[in-house]
Amino acid sequence: MKIRGAVLEEIGRTRPFAESAPISISELDLDEPGAGEILVRIEAAGLCHSDLSVVDGNRVRPVPMLLGHEAAGRITQLGAGVDDVAVGQRVVMTFLPRCGECEGCATDGRMPCGPGTSANNDGTLLDGGARLHRGGATVHHHLGVSGFATHAVVNRRSVVPVGDDVPADVAAVLGCAVLTGGGAVLNAGDPQPGQAVMVVGLGGVGMAAILTAVSRGAGEVIGVDAVPAKLQTARELGATAVYTPAELEEAGVRAPIVIEAAGNARAFESAVRATSPGGKTITVGLPSPDAQSSISPLTLVAEARTIIGSYLGSAVPSRDIPIYEDLWRSGKLPVEKLISSRITLDDINRGMDELADGRAIRQIIVFD
Repeated sequence: MKIRGAVLEEIGRTRPFAESAPISISELDLDEPGAGEILVRIEAAGLCHSDLSVVDGNRVRPVPMLLGHEAAGRITQLGAGVDDVAVGQRVVMTFLPRCGECEGCATDGRMPCGPGTSANNDGTLLDGGARLHRGGATVHHHLGVSGFATHAVVNRRSVVPVGDDVPADVAAVLGCAVLTGGGAVLNAGDPQPGQAVMVVGLGGVGMAAILTAVSRGAGEVIGVDAVPAKLQTARELGATAVYTPAELEEAGVRAPIVIEAAGNARAFESAVRATSPGGKTITVGLPSPDAQSSISPLTLVAEARTIIGSYLGSAVPSRDIPIYEDLWRSGKLPVEKLISSRITLDDINRGMDELADGRAIRQIIVFD
């Protein structure tokens, strides 16, 4: 079938992206779903730093690539062997499929799926195949989803069904920002009642961590970011205290659970310094592969502290998304507050500039 989607043509073009236009809006050919796959009509998709990191070259992926990994839509066709979901159901896309059989999948979310990671690096679906073409040439998949398009073929293991009452834009944000930021709190951090949680870096993932910590009934919930407007938003989401990085250092504030969601080496160092004795530093940000940090091993030993890497919030999407869905439904997790604007597919290059400049939390592409 013919679809319309946002294709990254070249990595590392100069900014502003609105002028250099690394992403083109193209007509593509999409194959029918194969065995174990489904066809989804995309309703909403979020712009995330994981998309930006491919555009700007921090994450090198094969191009041309149809971007987008945080998305939601309706199933329109089932491939052979798929019998546990139905045509018409709304599903949330998740950007790391789990095969359910490898060593990573046996860790209950702590480690990513091995075959899923390999497929993501290669720009294919979980089985190694590609369903996207343009002019007879293959177009690569982004993280098994390629959700910046009118339709997507994905592996069944890349989606989780949600109720019809969950709006498409909310459903999309559940699949990445909330899974990652929320999982850093619930899975990796696991704060005890009244225990303080600090979040360093207040993009979509960091703000989702703030929301989740508040919903968990944490004690103090502390937000840290260099952008004053984001500190104000964090307060509106329930943060009890906010600081710029400089203010945090000057005040000497520390917390037993500190989540770094900035994807920046200096932010990681700040998070480590801000962790209390006996506490946990949880890093979910994805900096450049060349980034290096300097920390004191003596401090880790003398203060009995732990550093935890948490990819996708140490989540098992099929287990965790229903938890966040229920929290949203009960009013404890107002995910819609993370949405800073709604845009069209044609706005995507400008949207990447907004993201790079720190002016957006979650921009949602809305499809008719």
